[in-house]
Amino acid sequence: MASDRSASTRADDLTVSRSRRTPVQLASLLVGATFLLVGVLGFVPGITTGVGDMTFAGHESGAHLLGVFHVSVLHNLLHLLFGVAGIALARTAALAKAFLLVGGVAYLGLFVYGLVVAETSGANFVPVNRADDWLHLGLGLGMVGLALLMPGRLSHGTAVGRSGRTAGGNAQ
Repeated sequence: MASDRSASTRADDLTVSRSRRTPVQLASLLVGATFLLVGVLGFVPGITTGVGDMTFAGHESGAHLLGVFHVSVLHNLLHLLFGVAGIALARTAALAKAFLLVGGVAYLGLFVYGLVVAETSGANFVPVNRADDWLHLGLGLGMVGLALLMPGRLSHGTAVGRSGRTAGGNAQ
């Protein structure tokens, strides 16, 4: 019977350790969920002004999320796709870190792009405005910071199962 209980304890510990997410995975989930929410809100009248003036792409779109951030159908779809990617890549710590790092660098690139391209230029197809530019800088720095600073694994004391033992097998 002792071996049955030991096997059960190991199974409980394994289940707990598999269900626990590392800090970097949680960050990826949070960033992804936030982008999903922003993508949806970009289509909601009242939260987005000028929804009736929204174009698929281009600086001619008259829609502004929260009355500030220039959006279009394409811009909102990109937020939705980025959100799905963040959630999907949160499956492992390595993928979550890659999402945050690559996504952060991409947003830093968008910040530079927004500074270089005139708001009324045909090249401003996403579209972006100065508020978007500063938001992209903050997102880029934040995501890179999360990728570099968030731990990619759990410490032994963080995953405690019903048996009172940690996922690492040490008694509490």
